[in-house]
Amino acid sequence: MSTFSKIFLLNGAGGRHYSAAAQTQLREILGSQLAGIKEAGTFKAERIITSSQSTQITVQGSDQRILNFCANNYLGLANNPEIVEYSRKLLEKYGAGLSSVRFICGTQDIHKQLERKIAQFHGREDTILYASCFDANAGIFEAILTPEDAVFSDELNHASIIDGIRLCKAKKQRYKHRDLADLERQLRESDGRLKLIATDGVFSMDGNIAPLARIVDLAKKYNALVFVDECHATGFFGATGRGTEEYDNVMGEVDIINSTLGKALGGASGGYTTGPSELISFLRQKSRPYLFSNTLPPAVVAVGLKVMDMLLASSELTQRVQSNTQHFRTAMTKAGFTIAGENHPICPVMLGDARLASNFADQMLTRGIYVIGFSYPVVPQGKARIRVQISAAHTEAEIDRAIDAFIEVGRSLKVIQ
Repeated sequence: MSTFSKIFLLNGAGGRHYSAAAQTQLREILGSQLAGIKEAGTFKAERIITSSQSTQITVQGSDQRILNFCANNYLGLANNPEIVEYSRKLLEKYGAGLSSVRFICGTQDIHKQLERKIAQFHGREDTILYASCFDANAGIFEAILTPEDAVFSDELNHASIIDGIRLCKAKKQRYKHRDLADLERQLRESDGRLKLIATDGVFSMDGNIAPLARIVDLAKKYNALVFVDECHATGFFGATGRGTEEYDNVMGEVDIINSTLGKALGGASGGYTTGPSELISFLRQKSRPYLFSNTLPPAVVAVGLKVMDMLLASSELTQRVQSNTQHFRTAMTKAGFTIAGENHPICPVMLGDARLASNFADQMLTRGIYVIGFSYPVVPQGKARIRVQISAAHTEAEIDRAIDAFIEVGRSLKVIQ
């Protein structure tokens, strides 16, 4: 009898693992936790999209096209025909993938081209690509910070920043959300060799913005470095889409920028760190997600290259998403809704009650508008909201249709008069 046959008989014809008791225990533990998540109303079901990502999509179970107002597709480039065609060309020329990490045989000329263009866009010396910005955030703090150093993190930073900081051995401090007095107190009391302030540029649940100019001033005062995650800013925020530092008039004064290719910049995948050349060279030697993950596939690199060319040539899409945002925020506020955030395409419609937010989103979908309700623990208790995200690709008619639906549902649920 072959070894395979013996294993097959041991496991059983149904493929049951021999440690059935342990697997049963695992199923019971996880099943109980899943039941608790569902009971709390925080279970995340995935709606299946059957079209390309766009302002108008189709979903499984329906042929009706619905308006999408919950994607990170800020510039509307996720299904741009010119980008798709360029990606196809590079797929044919360079293949499906590299089957390697970068330092072995996973670096093509197009990877270096994209890194140079991203550095040019941000006005930095060099760039290093990652599989995602989550990986970029996971790979930087552990690599550059030692037990002699200190890191100061906004308490509402993205989970990837939080997880990345957990991996490092530096002294860890959290300051109150956008509270410069609390940050300054911690900086003043720190004896760290390197001091690194870490913040999101734009906080994705609230659409509010880090007070970056004042953070930079504090960094100068206390000889600290500034790290900014620009995932919800790169390409569309600020006058020419250069992000939070452009918006707050501190261009070039942030030491380290991490961002993504998976939101405004084509919506595919990939992340990066851009900054001083010595930092980028060091990360190529020490950053574990970079060293031990496959390189970005050519088709994804192509998306980034084409989008960078478009942004370096024109700010038209950036200006369009900004005007669309202003139109939506103004009309919704006039209708009586409370819109959180600061003139950003993330437009949280504040409702307070979790069940109300869920019901509101369901009723919007019956009117052909796809939005999502967010509630605790994703946001604080009593702060449930529907997070609307505006795109440059939304037409004025589509935005007005969404506004009309909000008003209709809002009146029926007694949210507005």
